[in-house]
Amino acid sequence: MLIRRTDATTIHRLYFFVSILTITFTLCVYAQPQLKPGFDAEEYLALLSLNFYGNSIADSNVRKTQKDVYTKLYTSPEVGLKNQWSLYLREDNVAAITVRGTVASPVSWSANFYAAMIAAQGTLQLNDTTLFSYKLAADKQAYVHVGWTVALASMAPDIVAKIKDLYGKGVRHFYLSGHSQGGAITYLLRSYLYYLQQDGTLPNDIVFKTYCSAAPKPGNMFYAYDYEFINRGGWAFTVVNRSDWVPESPYTIQRLQDMNDLNPLIHTKSLLKKQSLLVRIVGGALYNKLYRKPRKAQEVYTHYLGKVLYKKSINKELKDFKEPEYVASVNYMRAGTPIVLMPDEEYHQIFKEKGSEFKDYFVHHQFDAYYLLIKKQYLNQ
Repeated sequence: MLIRRTDATTIHRLYFFVSILTITFTLCVYAQPQLKPGFDAEEYLALLSLNFYGNSIADSNVRKTQKDVYTKLYTSPEVGLKNQWSLYLREDNVAAITVRGTVASPVSWSANFYAAMIAAQGTLQLNDTTLFSYKLAADKQAYVHVGWTVALASMAPDIVAKIKDLYGKGVRHFYLSGHSQGGAITYLLRSYLYYLQQDGTLPNDIVFKTYCSAAPKPGNMFYAYDYEFINRGGWAFTVVNRSDWVPESPYTIQRLQDMNDLNPLIHTKSLLKKQSLLVRIVGGALYNKLYRKPRKAQEVYTHYLGKVLYKKSINKELKDFKEPEYVASVNYMRAGTPIVLMPDEEYHQIFKEKGSEFKDYFVHHQFDAYYLLIKKQYLNQ
């Protein structure tokens, strides 16, 4: 069959036009963010399931028959204080980093109890040849949990290397997640990666979305402010079961020094000088009691859960780790946008706290408790 010249020209032009449209459409699709801000219950459940089972299908029955959209790329060796993390890749080229929580080991638990605070900017000397320089907040008054910062230090270089490797393969979107201790470390990991992006160590076009599940409090009020500011717009969530005691920890003591400098309570002594003699005497006595008792409590806290624990446990596991300088604060605060799960009567019939069916103090902390509440309060409405 013969094609006239004009017809051939028309076909070539049409082919060219379709090709341009195809290329443009492809570029537009890949230019769209694959992660969106805001809490997504299905997203959270998939990550929660990855943390517990290495599979994103939360329903155990469906898990038996349905192929997971995530493929595990890597699981790190145990490092630091029995810390470990895993890397997954979803079919749409979104990666997930999951940080393991506490395991049944005294060493793993020591990371939780090593609860003195250190500055959110500084350097840890892990051994004779390894220094870990970190920035977890821009605020100079921001402090963080020392045990979980040591855990971060043991994993961070490996995590950053794997992120860079995937970035070179076109991956731009990452979930960060952890449950319990894993969630606490994930807070610090998110902060660490953000400031690496700020100094140019990591590319700025990487998008991180963070889910900290059943996580303890990672740092003080000024760290929490910094964390929530850098993740503003719906990019970091902390999911809490109201009956779960773990997010209440570590124990918190607030001193006057933990407050903003312009808080009148800090300047009570100078303000009392302007009052009558009786007010100065009564007010001064009350102030001294309110000042001294929290100070003494904080000093005891830092001594035993800092210096003593370092000598009795941490230094035995990490023999070359140099004890850092602790700060005079244990004003722990929750961080991130809270997603609070509220147990009802039906829930408490399943997860009993007393009687013959009582299991343990973590009855409200495990996968099943969070799974049930998320399904009921977010997915079945």
